[in-house]
Amino acid sequence: MTSKQITQALEQAIRRIFKPLVRILLRNGISFSQFAEMAKRVYVEVATEEFTIPGKRQTTSRVATITGLTRKEVQRTNNTAESEGESERLARYNRAARVITAWATQQDYLDAAGEPLILSLNGQHPSFTSLVKTASGDITARTILDELVHVGAVARLEDGGLQLLTRAYIPDGDDAEKIAILGTDVADLIATIDHNLRADKQHAYFQRKVCYNNLPEEVMEELRAVIVSKAQAALEEMNAEMNPCDRDSNPKQRGSGQVRAGLGIYYFEHRDKRR
Repeated sequence: MTSKQITQALEQAIRRIFKPLVRILLRNGISFSQFAEMAKRVYVEVATEEFTIPGKRQTTSRVATITGLTRKEVQRTNNTAESEGESERLARYNRAARVITAWATQQDYLDAAGEPLILSLNGQHPSFTSLVKTASGDITARTILDELVHVGAVARLEDGGLQLLTRAYIPDGDDAEKIAILGTDVADLIATIDHNLRADKQHAYFQRKVCYNNLPEEVMEELRAVIVSKAQAALEEMNAEMNPCDRDSNPKQRGSGQVRAGLGIYYFEHRDKRR
């Protein structure tokens, strides 16, 4: 494939990626000028961190050359403070998700039928406090509980018991935590595609999808329910495999390095407006 063909293919791909992204940006009041400033920052960060010449310090002039920005723009971007709160939001999302997953899959927190137990906040193990300590580290049980009740994942019963209502953590509404997922899940998918563009077949990451483009409206509700059920089961099965290998969940696990890995499954639906 020629350089021109690659450029054309990238332009088409970027337009497809940008449409849903721009829809979210416009709905939340992010103007093009704000987006352009964000794009400049990312161009400078990637060029600075990943496009260095071995053995040489990255310079402002080289970053400007690689990105097409002026030296003044590169310097100004480097001097602009990062937005605060992103790491805190992502940490809260990860901790809440880990608590739900542990509650729905770990044997100590399941009844004889394999369903999540109704837990007391404190008291003898198993309790919600012991669950949070196991799955979420040093954050307080009350903080996690308030968040899970807020998003409708946990219900407080009249007798004080806590009941798990869902096996997945989905932040409430179109708020900052929910939007933060855009920055992790989409980035993970694009990073996998980037790896596969450069890797040989033997070292490519798993990347598949099932798609049909002529489905009648009448079957969609049932299909969605089947997909949700099977996808959730697959994720829970993979969690059971990965959880014992994670040193946060299992301090006895030994080994070197610190690798972040996982499996994402997503559902999509689009209606052809021409029909």
